[in-house]
Amino acid sequence: MKFKLTLLQAQRLRNEPKLKSLFDTGIFFVLLFVSHYLFIWWDNNGFYPFAHQVDRLFVFASDILFRQSAWIVKNVFHLNHTTDGQTIWVVTQRGSWGFVEVSPGCTSLKQWMHWIFIMMLFPGPWKHKLWYIPMGVVVIHFVNIVRIVGLSLAIIPWPEHFNFFHDYIFKTFFYFMIFLMWAIWEEVFND
Repeated sequence: MKFKLTLLQAQRLRNEPKLKSLFDTGIFFVLLFVSHYLFIWWDNNGFYPFAHQVDRLFVFASDILFRQSAWIVKNVFHLNHTTDGQTIWVVTQRGSWGFVEVSPGCTSLKQWMHWIFIMMLFPGPWKHKLWYIPMGVVVIHFVNIVRIVGLSLAIIPWPEHFNFFHDYIFKTFFYFMIFLMWAIWEEVFND
């Protein structure tokens, strides 16, 4: 027995009240994975034909991210720290120095692209998309500031667990926030 899902059958499934949320969540994750692999492919091809513009955006965004994160580390948390280039150095509980380097790769450009890709292709009224997409990019930037500051705070008691916090805690938090913004879109603005 073959399983074949036509577009008409998919639309009927999406309109079924009991399955709509599950179906839409599936579409979200498919779009997220597609945008992830499209970004990797584009990166591997040197961001052609916009390599120069993307490189400038990476440098610009990492500079802003570093300056805003360092300001919060200094003025909000009053940490014993220093900066060098785009690196935040903090004194750990062991008395040694730990650091968080804000390189161009730390920018949330990839997550911006995921967000824009998902929202552009997901069904919904453009009257809301025109403000919700840019607002989502700003939220993603603030989530990235939370990530950098959070890493700076986490290495004070646990400097040996930087990779765990970087790869699992804060990366998961990033994608959870994108999912949450999408869920709010689905429940509130996608009339």
